[in-house]
Amino acid sequence: MSAVRTLATISLAPVLVAQAVRVRRSTPRLPGAVGPVRGLVRGSGAPLRLAVVGESTVDGVGAGSHEEALTGQLARVLAGSGRAVAWQAVGRTGANARVARDELVPLVRPADVVVVALGVNDTIELHSAARYRRDLLGVVVALRRRLGAIPIVLAGVPPMGSFPALPVPLRNVLAKRSGALDAAAAELAALPAVEYAPMLSDLLDPTAFADDRFHPGPAGYRRWAEHLGEVTVRVLEVTGWAVRG
Repeated sequence: MSAVRTLATISLAPVLVAQAVRVRRSTPRLPGAVGPVRGLVRGSGAPLRLAVVGESTVDGVGAGSHEEALTGQLARVLAGSGRAVAWQAVGRTGANARVARDELVPLVRPADVVVVALGVNDTIELHSAARYRRDLLGVVVALRRRLGAIPIVLAGVPPMGSFPALPVPLRNVLAKRSGALDAAAAELAALPAVEYAPMLSDLLDPTAFADDRFHPGPAGYRRWAEHLGEVTVRVLEVTGWAVRG
């Protein structure tokens, strides 16, 4: 960040703090998804074992159940070709990448592929790109130590400039920070069997959000799952896992 940009951010600090407090007070507190955090989408062959690890989007905030949240919808997308999919959602609202590494990865059961969805809390906490890259790499390493050399999909950090709940200038500051963390995540795709799945802009129109205008609703989760499903199938095929029934 340039000196001019740093000074501009410092000068806006009182406004940003006030806006953050106001957003926190005015934004509806939606709960995580209810019901089982594991399930099976029936199909042919031995089930593909899918684990999704991450923050509130993996906790299913904005959806009524995990079946209509990110993990359940992704499982249905992957089962679309006929292959059975056994899924598990390992999410925690408020988790950053370091918390995911230390507290969520140990909860993951054996899996054939893992999707990691993080970055919003690291953005809100104003973590640097270097720290996020280091902590996200720690998640990848911890998963490989626990599960073996499985393929991993890193979901891109959502561009927070598109979040309707955020006012300007807070939105602009978080948009720049989320973009920097997203670029850091993309760098990890250079690792073997690690794929990066950018958050596409058309996934973030206003109809994709839940009532809090911050988290996806079921329709938003569906769109995101379809995109992540394409990337997941690609990395599975490259690494030799048969995804078709």
